[in-house]
Amino acid sequence: MRSSLQTLQHVRVVRTAVAIVAAGAFAVTAAGCGDDGDDNGGDGGKADKSGAGVALPKLDGESLRVGAVWTGPEQENFEKVIDGFEEQTGATVEYVPTGDNVASFVRTQVAGGKPPDVVFAPQVGVLQEFVKEGWAKPLNAAAKKELAKNFSPGWQDLGAVDGEQYGVYCKAANKSLVWYNTAAFENAGAQEPADWQGFLDTAQLVSDSGVPPVAVGGADGWTLTDWFENIYLSQAGPEKYDQLAAHEIPWTDESVKDALTTLGELFGNDTLIAGGAKKATKMAFPDSATAPFADLENPKAAMVFEADFVGAFVNETDAKVGEDAKVFPFPAVGSDSPVVTGGDAAVTLSGSKGAQALLTYLASTEAAQAWAEPGGFISPNKNMDMAAYPNDVQREIAQALVDAGDDFRFDMSDQAPADFGGTAGKGEWKALQDFLADPKDVEGAQQDLEKAAAAAYKS
Repeated sequence: MRSSLQTLQHVRVVRTAVAIVAAGAFAVTAAGCGDDGDDNGGDGGKADKSGAGVALPKLDGESLRVGAVWTGPEQENFEKVIDGFEEQTGATVEYVPTGDNVASFVRTQVAGGKPPDVVFAPQVGVLQEFVKEGWAKPLNAAAKKELAKNFSPGWQDLGAVDGEQYGVYCKAANKSLVWYNTAAFENAGAQEPADWQGFLDTAQLVSDSGVPPVAVGGADGWTLTDWFENIYLSQAGPEKYDQLAAHEIPWTDESVKDALTTLGELFGNDTLIAGGAKKATKMAFPDSATAPFADLENPKAAMVFEADFVGAFVNETDAKVGEDAKVFPFPAVGSDSPVVTGGDAAVTLSGSKGAQALLTYLASTEAAQAWAEPGGFISPNKNMDMAAYPNDVQREIAQALVDAGDDFRFDMSDQAPADFGGTAGKGEWKALQDFLADPKDVEGAQQDLEKAAAAAYKS
């Protein structure tokens, strides 16, 4: 049997280099330039872990506020990274949870006169909105130098607007993974499926063994966009994917109908979804991420689809990644398995000395490795030592990402205007939540999606 990650590397990123990525599939890149031709610090191919190359100013007495969507273990892991910055600079950093709607959070903070110094934009469209509104400040020379040293041009381009660098995509995601409870698979006699029909058959086999097959965190609409995007990319292909991402074709297009119909084969079968579709609309993503692993003997689900960051939630349970929890690539609907990536861009809203120093630090190999060590994180930093990842599963996911270079598709909803692709209770999130509740109404879902997209892309 070909290993999951070998398959990921074989599938690679749907082949067309794209400057802007979309929210939902796999393949975070980290191809890499070095510094003065020596990327690896002379240590036999491994990046320098000392952080000696990161020049940061002393910031004693300076306080910074940093906003991001992360909670739970993801927040805890990020705060460990911040600890390193505080130790080096003497600054004090306060973490502020933004909630899922980062654009709305920042808008409110700006109106109140106290926006965070640095905020993580989880969508390309949100980053562009911050620039358009005049809130985001360009990176200074030190931050741009560190970014250019450690990130491939494709990841740099994602954080640029009109040729000016604003964002540091220091956290990436392979959004084309299915995580599973190995014991549940073994007990059911199930194997890792390669295609969509095999996935449905595997889910039914697991269901027949007495374990709910698939946990769907439908209360968080972004997870549903990821389901759609993986199916659409594999089934419709990269050219159509790019067209839909730019709204060059409408959501009433036949290709969208096909993808929703395929997704409905899962969403419309309550025996395949933990708790059934209606309960799935109320299940939050963190609960779906731990459903297969919190109780290994009596799991609430056998599988959960989502990005590599599920590993951070697995680490909060007694399950061990690589033993109790394994992954396989999102099953192929068309000729190839999809590869979609996502990412979070650090942006400064204040442009202060401390904020620029933090962006410089976040672009460094030192920060990437500190973030990688607890697990549940993938970096596009091409120079980091893969040994920093805590297990072979994450190392192989990360290596596949780096090997992808600049050939990747970014999460589609993340490329869209925030009102359509990144707002709870609106746009694509809401339309797909309604579709999850009633997957037979494909035409109604298409109409809702197109109406919301047309309004958002015109504004």
